[in-house]
Amino acid sequence: MDSRESSVTTIFCFLLLFFLGCKCLASELEATQTAVLKVDASPQLARQIPDTLFGIFFEEINHAGAGGIWAELVSNRGFEAGGPHTPSNIDPWSIIGDDSSIFVATDLTSCFSRNIVALRMEVLCDNCPAGGVGIYNPGFWGMNIEDGKTYNLVMYVKSPETVELTVSLTSSDGSQNLASATIPVSGASNWTKLEQELVAKGTNRTSRLQITTNKKGVVWFDQVSLMPSDTYKGHGFRTELISMLLDLKPRFLRFPGGCFVEGEWLRNAFRWRESIGPWEERPGHFGDVWHYWTDDGLGYYEFLQLSEDLGAAPIWVFNNGISHNDEVDTAAIAPFVKDVLDSLEFARGSAESTWGSVRAAMGHPEPFPVKYVAIGNEDCGKNFYRGNYLKFYNAIREAYPDIQMISNCDASSRPLDHPADLYDFHVYTDSKTLFSMKSTFDRSSRNGPKAFVSEYAVWRSDAGRGSLLASLAEAAFLTGLEKNSDVVWMASYAPLFVNNNDQTWNPDAIVFNSWQQYGTPSYWMQTLFRESSGAMIHPTTITSRYSGSLAASAITWQDSENSFLRVKIVNFGSDAVSLTVSAAGLQARVNAVGSSATVLTSGNVMDENSFSNPNKVVPVKSQLPNAAEQMQVRLAPHSFTSFDLALAQSKLVAEM
Repeated sequence: MDSRESSVTTIFCFLLLFFLGCKCLASELEATQTAVLKVDASPQLARQIPDTLFGIFFEEINHAGAGGIWAELVSNRGFEAGGPHTPSNIDPWSIIGDDSSIFVATDLTSCFSRNIVALRMEVLCDNCPAGGVGIYNPGFWGMNIEDGKTYNLVMYVKSPETVELTVSLTSSDGSQNLASATIPVSGASNWTKLEQELVAKGTNRTSRLQITTNKKGVVWFDQVSLMPSDTYKGHGFRTELISMLLDLKPRFLRFPGGCFVEGEWLRNAFRWRESIGPWEERPGHFGDVWHYWTDDGLGYYEFLQLSEDLGAAPIWVFNNGISHNDEVDTAAIAPFVKDVLDSLEFARGSAESTWGSVRAAMGHPEPFPVKYVAIGNEDCGKNFYRGNYLKFYNAIREAYPDIQMISNCDASSRPLDHPADLYDFHVYTDSKTLFSMKSTFDRSSRNGPKAFVSEYAVWRSDAGRGSLLASLAEAAFLTGLEKNSDVVWMASYAPLFVNNNDQTWNPDAIVFNSWQQYGTPSYWMQTLFRESSGAMIHPTTITSRYSGSLAASAITWQDSENSFLRVKIVNFGSDAVSLTVSAAGLQARVNAVGSSATVLTSGNVMDENSFSNPNKVVPVKSQLPNAAEQMQVRLAPHSFTSFDLALAQSKLVAEM
């Protein structure tokens, strides 16, 4: 090769490298989009968001209540789960010993008329093995017993002869004894209520309760309960799970379902009056939609109490004579209407009223402020829904004119053909669809009933067990609800809880087992909306060729000391964004001191939290030293960012 050819080759290689370098640089520049977000914070364009906008929806699904927030450690405590025909299945109870030493069977000898099944234990051995023979209960996939804590045992016992029972908290195989007490039982023909405190001397996450004896003879058991002594406010709720609900600052609690209210068949629907009164007398029922037994220790009264403990307005969803598979004809609905009126008297009536006196006897003489009821759940298309609905609506309106009634029929795109104060709107869909639904209520009529988005979530393939991607789409959807909060008055995610051992429905906001819990990204996303209820919403506009991947809202809110302009923006796309935020019309200057940015993001859009890594996808808060009425910020790809701009106390006008 001569020198001329060498020079040409060198120049060609240089130009090729230069071209490739320019292309790579252009690609990098394209990976960062630009956008301008304008906020008009002038008072004349501001509008107050309803105080009720964001709350929570509890359904007995995924063992959310039984084996979840309700702290009862014994599963099937009354031996009723196997049904009223004896002998019956006593699962998860089991025996200690073998069939040569013990014979256990259910019979119908209980002292409680509404739950007549009891357990008869006949000890057959003259020389029983060391430690005795008896029965044990593993609870809901193991009881969490913790060192130093006190557990309150209550059980009803009958024995024709004097006998000593040993009650113990042990490891799952019985080898580790964490707490034990011996209780004498006097021989009598009547049932005796026994109570015993057990103080744990060790920790075991998969423990069991066992009841044993060495004496030959017969003993009957019924209503065996074990509760930790440290429940929330002493009201029976698992403290650490309630703490997570309190952190959401919910403005309402919708309960107890959901499909749980309906049942596959009406015979298995939730019945409020069978869930009140002394816990020992509650019959419990099989929830045939989600396929497990509940003893209804978490009943109508407890839901009202939980609402009060959370500072949330109770929303009572009642059955309107319709299940998934059968319906009550409107001509025969009158008894169901009376039943619901009785439930409202229980909640709201004076302590001297028929049902209010029952509430007072349970420890709450003051009425519960029930102001919202939902007439059924997802029943709009059923044959008798409209006829039944009107019967309930008219009766409740006459008796309680202030109660707001919620229809199951969607009025977001067309008017209802019946009266209602609010209407239910449910959406479970993929992330792209929910992101696009941020503008759903832009087109809704500003007249007529308000929307209650009582169930929303991303689910299925791109949700996993709670992915970052799902939470971003949900956050975008909620910014749209904020903007349309003149017609959307309430919204709640669903489902709220899942026991890790019963993953019937995924994803959920909070995952737990007997001793651990964590929030999914969808839970943490909601924490960035907890100040929105009652705040002032301001108009926003986004200018960018990338605007199809962005969603934003702006509010002003106050804590006990300061006021803030909160600007929330979702970057649903895979590019970073150089964002200019411009706020006009503020009545006070922005103070960089006290301003902050909170970001929810992760390295992969399908990242999830877990027991081993509960904080993989959580909001990260940092100071915002460049906070100003106009500022330049960077949005990470696939992120949800909340800017809190602290507002100085003095008015700008006064400073001029």
